[in-house]
Amino acid sequence: MTIDNLEYNTEREHLIIPEYGRHMQKMINYAKAIENKDERNKVVRAIISVMGNMQPHLRDVPDFQHKLWDQLFIMSNFELDVDSPFEKPTKALFEARPEPLKYPQNFPKYRFYGNNIKIMIDVANTWEEGDLKEALTYTIANHMKKCFLNWNKDTVEDAVIFDHLFELSGGKINLKDSKEDLSDSSSLMRSKNKFLGNKKNHKKNSKRKRY
Repeated sequence: MTIDNLEYNTEREHLIIPEYGRHMQKMINYAKAIENKDERNKVVRAIISVMGNMQPHLRDVPDFQHKLWDQLFIMSNFELDVDSPFEKPTKALFEARPEPLKYPQNFPKYRFYGNNIKIMIDVANTWEEGDLKEALTYTIANHMKKCFLNWNKDTVEDAVIFDHLFELSGGKINLKDSKEDLSDSSSLMRSKNKFLGNKKNHKKNSKRKRY
C-alpha cells in the first residue's frame, strides 16, 4: 500500500454510533442500497443478529431487541425501508429536546432554606394547637436559623427568622410576639463546625491502612 492510498479517519464517513464500528456502518449502508425489499429484509435481520452478538451482556435487558432496531434506524439516518417488528422511530422524535425540568422550589426568594423546610411548615400547619405543634414550630425556626447562618456567616436576629416563617407559612405560624429566644448563633455554628470536624476525622481514619 502506498502513502497515496492511506485512508485517514478524518476523511471517512462519520460514525453515528461508534460502538458498533465502521464495518457495521458499511453493512447498514449496503442494506440501504439493496433494491429488492425481501433481500433487504433478509440482510437487515442478519445485521440485527450481529449487533446483538456484539452486546451479549444486554441480552437479558427488557426491550433489548427494540433497542437494537432503534439503533439500526438511527445508524441508517432513518432512511432504511424494512419491515420492523417495532414501530419505526422518526428523526424528529430522535432530535426532539426534552421539556425543561421545573425547579421544585416554592419560594426561590428563600432558596437557602431548602425544600424540606417548606414541607415541615406545611405539616405543622395541619397540626392542632398544643405543645407538640409549638415544639415542632420552634424546631423548624431553629433549623431555619441554622440554614440562614450557613448561607450568611453573620449573625441573624430572631425577628428575621420569625418574619420568614410567617411568610412561608402563609401567615399561619406567627412567632413575632414570642418571648422565647431561638438557639444562639454561635452555638449553631459550633455544632456545624463540630459536625464538619467529625466528618474530616472519619475521612482521615478511613484512609488509614488496615492490617
